[in-house]
Amino acid sequence: MMDIKGALNKIAQRQDLTGEEMRSVMNIIMNGEATPSQIGAFLIGMRVKGESVGEIAAAVSILREKMVKVDAPEHAIDIVGTGGDGAETLNISTATSIVVAAAGVPVAKHGNRALSSKSGASDVLQALGVKIDLTPDVIARCIAEAGIGFMFAPAHHPAMKHVGPTRVELGTRTLFNLLGPQSNPAGARRYMLGVYDKRWVEPVAAALLANQAVSAWVVHGADGLDELSTTGPSFVASIKGGSLTSFEVTPEDAGLPRATLADLKGADPAHNAARLRELLDGVKSAYRDIVVFNAAAAFIVAGRADTLKLGAQLAAQEIDSGRAKATLQKLIHVSNN
Repeated sequence: MMDIKGALNKIAQRQDLTGEEMRSVMNIIMNGEATPSQIGAFLIGMRVKGESVGEIAAAVSILREKMVKVDAPEHAIDIVGTGGDGAETLNISTATSIVVAAAGVPVAKHGNRALSSKSGASDVLQALGVKIDLTPDVIARCIAEAGIGFMFAPAHHPAMKHVGPTRVELGTRTLFNLLGPQSNPAGARRYMLGVYDKRWVEPVAAALLANQAVSAWVVHGADGLDELSTTGPSFVASIKGGSLTSFEVTPEDAGLPRATLADLKGADPAHNAARLRELLDGVKSAYRDIVVFNAAAAFIVAGRADTLKLGAQLAAQEIDSGRAKATLQKLIHVSNN
């Protein structure tokens, strides 16, 4: 059993921890047995050393053990970003989740309040009228009846309270920005996961694979977005059939036009919610295009489309038929009753 002082010494020598060492340190931290200064030293030490795939995968396994779980279908997908890309866009993965759920793919959406933007997933859903502080059984009912349920991260990861204050005081990205999105409380094994930096695309995909992900796209836009971007190329690491491949995609691959980041700019939750409602009403915009693009990829992950073009056609159908709008209405209804 490695204690936290032993871990700090090893990290200070720029040596990676083994999986077992990482698991024991994470257990100490998550059980509230580490001091704030030890947690801060550990997180910054890891960041300076550089977190290995093995360390990330081991840390995720502890977070998953300690989370409050939700029942969901075996083939559920999570569409989630690390946040912290600093772009302050409209809510892309939240809108994407609604469109994907409309096509009959169960979505177990994991999310939080805004990190670096003005409006995170939970902020915009609340502005739309979705109740987010739900018990696991009500969330399971949302997934069963509406096709989508939202899991508010702090409610499902109570052990994270031991690191929260230190993370706020550090004010910089740490290992935990990468762990939360990989720790889906519904045990989803299919992921469409956006990361805030290109260097994390392959390591996060490798960590998901180590933790039994069946299918995933881990993505980062060349413009910095933690989504597939319509402003230019995006980097992808894909998990399929137990192996990992990396490639680039562009909006043209899905038959979509390019946009600028200014076209995708968001504001407060009320503004972003209004734009999301417009999108579901069928209004054509750069926002619609980027949501269709990300939904297309999610349909590939879910096994519902073989190409981005076909996935984009399916996404457009779900919006234009009114099914995506009806899915949101159903989620609002079930979450409030």
